[in-house]
Parts: sequence; structure tokens; C-alpha cells
Amino acid sequence: MYDIAIIGGGPGGYAAALYAHNFGLSVALVEKERVGGTCLLKGCIPAKAWIESAAVYSTVAGAAKFGVIVPEPEFSWPRALERKQMIVEGLVEGLSGLLGSRGVDVIEGFGRISGAGEVAVTKTDGTESRIEARSVILATGSEAASIAGYEIDGRTIVTSDHALDWTEQPDRVAIIGAGVIGCEFASFLAEVGTEVHLFEMENQLVPGMEPEAAKVLERSFRKRQINMYLGVGVGPVKTADGGVVVSYGDSSVEVSVVLVAVGRRPLTSDLGLESVGITTEKGFIATDAATMQTSAGNVYAVGDIVSGSPQLAHVAFAEAIAAVTFIATGRTAPVEYNAIPMVVYTHPEIAWVGRTAAVAVAEGYDITTTSHGMRGVGRAIIQGEIGGTVKVVAETDGPILGATVVGPGAGEMIHELMYAVGWEALPSEAAAFVHAHPTVSEAIGETLMAAAGRGLH
Repeated sequence: MYDIAIIGGGPGGYAAALYAHNFGLSVALVEKERVGGTCLLKGCIPAKAWIESAAVYSTVAGAAKFGVIVPEPEFSWPRALERKQMIVEGLVEGLSGLLGSRGVDVIEGFGRISGAGEVAVTKTDGTESRIEARSVILATGSEAASIAGYEIDGRTIVTSDHALDWTEQPDRVAIIGAGVIGCEFASFLAEVGTEVHLFEMENQLVPGMEPEAAKVLERSFRKRQINMYLGVGVGPVKTADGGVVVSYGDSSVEVSVVLVAVGRRPLTSDLGLESVGITTEKGFIATDAATMQTSAGNVYAVGDIVSGSPQLAHVAFAEAIAAVTFIATGRTAPVEYNAIPMVVYTHPEIAWVGRTAAVAVAEGYDITTTSHGMRGVGRAIIQGEIGGTVKVVAETDGPILGATVVGPGAGEMIHELMYAVGWEALPSEAAAFVHAHPTVSEAIGETLMAAAGRGLH
């Protein structure tokens, strides 16, 4: 009998398996494909590999403005694809080796709960085996969702799963949904020369983030001739000689492929949840936020299947740690959901943590907001990236509640503000620390000083 059986080898599953080693627990990890999950195989890692290739191409193409004269570059889609795949395979191999070195038994097959403390594993050849465990962690992740009228065929109507493996660069793409995934694809595809049409039912890009950040991104997209249709719904797709037609209102646009990026849905069907009395709501599983326990005491859930939890790999890591800590010690290590950093890897990059101004007001806070643009930041000017901004949301005469960074390295800089939000620092406390000059992060220092009532510039 194992101490823990884990169903799903993505970020939540493999993190739980690796962390259990710290407590000397025996672990069986059941995975129907390869370890790594959506993040490593079909999401975070391959997407960011594409984004990085596009960024390098864009940098070289604009090298003349830095005084570097080079021949006009050519973007090689096959070579970028090859590099993406090499990165993914290298990380999968490394993860597999790490799991082996930690004594994790990786069992290939589809896992489902077959009873209290029991997991049935169906292999690809149809044979079935059973394993017993004192605790079970569900980490089955999610899959790309679609909408009515857009049946995914993997060719002309695709999800991000397919788009990350396109063997040829598409010439015209319609992207349905301008959330994080849709905007990241729009940004990198436009950067390498694809004609992009981006549709969003809400009135801003990446609904839910600070409107100021959305406006900066919108200006950047417009400058790169990305066609945006905000506050617009789409009609059912139609086929055409040259590709497919997306209708909106009384108008339409013809493209070669449609990328549906309307979110992700949890993978919880056929897991045998009913055998231990676990119910779902829209496929999501309710858990105790401090322990990740489900209604069945020895069954835990982590990652994209958890009700109310952000569908992010780093959240799955943290939830895995919380579950394993409780299993091993009986002590809680709850996730600090109020201080989870979010990053959109567009150009410019956008990151935020904690509450936006709108959320803080809706929750009843009396707030003050302070912003500082990148136009006066020396390092941002040197890098040619002056379109960004930093915004801090604080309770009036109270702690920092949230912050947003737009600009170069935003995804790295946000962690400074993560600590400020997580530790409920006052603006005056955070402003007391000195930022190196010249750095882009000086914009954070300037914003904090202004928030403390003593701005410098």
C-alpha cells in the first residue's frame, strides 16, 4: 500500500509527488500520457518558447534603432517549432528523471477512484490493475473549451493545443477570446507577420485586469495592426473556398484558421468520484482551502479542477504542497490566494497581484491608487519600452492591496509587489527600500513613494 496515490502527472500531480519525498512518503503517480501535463506539454512552456522566438525576431528586426545594422531577418517557423519541441522534450526528460530519483512509481494508464483508498488503472491495451493508498490526490487538470458553432476539427478550427504544433505559419487567424491565452497568441503571431483578428465579448482585453493595463496593451496591438473587435459576439463559423468565415453583427472576416481561446474546463468526468461521495459543480471539486481535502476525507484535489482556484501552474504547485503537508504532518500550509501573481506574456508584458481597484471597491475598501509611467524611467527609455506603467492599490491609511506592472520584465518585477501584498505592507514601509539605478523596477519604487505621500519625480 502506498502512502499517496496521485491521479494526473501535471504541475499539481508531479509537484505533490516530488514534495512527498521530503516526508519519506511512498507515492504512485498515475498518468495516461506523459508527465508534465498541460503546462509542460501543451501550455505554459511551449507557448512561451514561441513567444520568445517571436521576441528575438522582433528585436533583430528593430536593431537599427539601437545603432545595429543587420540584414533584414527572416522568421523560420520550422526552426522555431523545432526549438520549442526540443525545450519541451528536455524538460519532460528531466522531470521523468527527477521523479525516478525521488522513488516515485510512475504508472502509465487512466486512473479513477474505484473505492475508498483504491485506484483502478486502465492501460492503453485495455488491461486493468488496482493500487491501494492511504490518501489519494486528484490532479487531472483541464482541457480547452469551445463554444457553440465552433466544432474543433484540429485543422481550420483549433484550440491552443493544436496551434502550438502548427507545422506552417498561418497567414490569417481569427482568435475567439481575448483573455490571457488569446492575447498571447495574438501578440506573438502578429509579431512574426500573421494577420490577426481578435474577438472578445467584453469591452476590454484580458477582462478582469486593470483597465489602464488593458489600454496599454490595446495601443500596442493597434500599433502592430492587430484587428480587435471588443464587446462583440461572433456567429457560427462558415466554410469558404479560401478558409473559414467568422461573422460578427452584420460583418464578417475570412481567415485561414480560427483559434478558439475561450477558457478551460476541468477534467473530472469518469474519475469514479461518486464511489466516495464527491460531487462536482460544473465539473469543479470543492475543497477545504487550508488542506485541499474534498468531502471524502482521504481524497484531495489540486490544480485546475479545484472550485474557485485560479487555473495556473504555480497555484497547482502551492496546492500540492498544502495537500502533502497536511497528509504528512496534520498541519496546514494554506495557499495565499490573495497574493498570487498573474502574468500575461504579451508585448508589452503585463503582471498583477492581489486586488484590482475595482475588486477592492466591490469588497468595501476605501482605497487610494497611485501610478507611475515608464516614460520617465531611464532604463525603460534605453530599452525602447516606454509604453508601460506601474499601479499600486492601497487601503486609505492602510496596507497595499494589489498592484499591476506593464512593461519589460513585468512578470519578474511583480514578485517584489507580491511580498508587499502578501505581508500587508504599508506603502511607507515598502517605499523605504532603495531600487538600483538605472533599472526598470525604479518605476515600482517611484510608485510606492508616491503612494506613501512623498513622490520623488
